[in-house]
Amino acid sequence: MDFKIGDKVDALDEDLSGVITNIIGNRISIETNDGFEIEFSQKELVKVGDGTSLSSNIFSKTSLDEAVSQKETKKRVAIKKKTKERFQPTMEVDLHIHQLTNSFKGMANHEMLSLQLDTAKRQLEFAIRKRIQRIVFIHGVGEGVLKLELEYLFKRYDNLKFYDANYQKYGVGATEVYVFQN
Repeated sequence: MDFKIGDKVDALDEDLSGVITNIIGNRISIETNDGFEIEFSQKELVKVGDGTSLSSNIFSKTSLDEAVSQKETKKRVAIKKKTKERFQPTMEVDLHIHQLTNSFKGMANHEMLSLQLDTAKRQLEFAIRKRIQRIVFIHGVGEGVLKLELEYLFKRYDNLKFYDANYQKYGVGATEVYVFQN
């Protein structure tokens, strides 16, 4: 579109209109109706007739589609996952006894340990069936009995490896399991 100093224009992206005061390359300065001087790219402006506004102008469908597509491409910004988020486990299993049952007051230590191990085994089997590769078992610090039993459980499986989970997030009270998929 050919612009000249003195032409009345409307901005495509904003509710602004004014008169062209300066043209340098494809950069155009306009003075708004409020008296402010603002610089735009040539593609961001549309010439308007005498006293008419942008809404009363008749555009060809191609120029309108072009203006809309240009506006949409400005809005598109690629959202990348941070490196930390990419490698975060996809499944967490909290094995604290108060998370597994409502009342554990009458339970012996052996019963609590059995419940925790049964839950761990069931969740591990679920993850393998659903092809979930990373699982974190939160066992807490305590005396380390549950951690040792979990390691014994994990050693029975050929298709997984286990190691301490992210220290910053879980401290020393969690073990991460990686399941190798066939």
